[in-house]
Amino acid sequence: MRERLLICTDLDRTLIPNGVDAESAEARQWFHKLASLPEIVLAYVTGRDQRLVKEAVEEYELPLPAFVLGDVGSTIYACEGWNWQLWEAWEAHIGPDWGGRGHAELATLLAGIPDLRLQEEAKQNTHKLSYYVSLGVNHRELMEAMERRLRAEGIHASLIWSIDEPADIGLLDVLPARATKRHAIEFLMEKQGFGLNNTVFAGDSGNDLPVLVSPIPAILVHNASPEIKLEAQEMAAIAGTTQALYLASGGFHGMNGNYAAGILEGLAHYHPAIASQLESA
Repeated sequence: MRERLLICTDLDRTLIPNGVDAESAEARQWFHKLASLPEIVLAYVTGRDQRLVKEAVEEYELPLPAFVLGDVGSTIYACEGWNWQLWEAWEAHIGPDWGGRGHAELATLLAGIPDLRLQEEAKQNTHKLSYYVSLGVNHRELMEAMERRLRAEGIHASLIWSIDEPADIGLLDVLPARATKRHAIEFLMEKQGFGLNNTVFAGDSGNDLPVLVSPIPAILVHNASPEIKLEAQEMAAIAGTTQALYLASGGFHGMNGNYAAGILEGLAHYHPAIASQLESA
């Protein structure tokens, strides 16, 4: 039996072709072939909650995953078909960072800071507080002000900035310090016996940067913005993880490197044996 390979991928504008760039016609068919290989363990790592992930799987005809790391890493589900069970061990692991408080209590602490607009209640959960922010706002200064207020209250938090390009709005998520996508993936790796040699991540946006610039082998799909590509390369250079970051540019089976095509291209870079097996399947 071949060694298992954990493939962790973001959804929107990474696997899901809902950005402005074109998707190669056969990309998702190839991805389905990949997911069907017996050694592949598929995890979706996304800002979506459980309901929205299930909607995406149906709408875009995606393979069913083995795990879902949802809500920007603040929830983990183990999946058997459509039966998804929340990992309470992850909730217990990250809860102390907020001193046992939930998102509503943190929202009260941050009340009065200008430029923050709470997202809909359905987009909040116990360990995820999410805001909309106008793209005209200096988000770095805003995040510094938020961090100062949270630190003063003994709250250990990660603030994750990203942009919803179709909606032309900034997204700012407040998470427990250990609840980023990177921490959630590392928790999954530890619990399931995966290492850096048999784990790959794919992403496209700002909330993927903690993983993209980590030692975890990562793929930045070709349709990512030039700003994210530059920021990821600069941060990886500082962190000394350049060898663990692959920027898709197109070429795998003549595809353009966008979305699923970029995931497949990066996988062929890191694990050519899997790519060969996929081509002969």
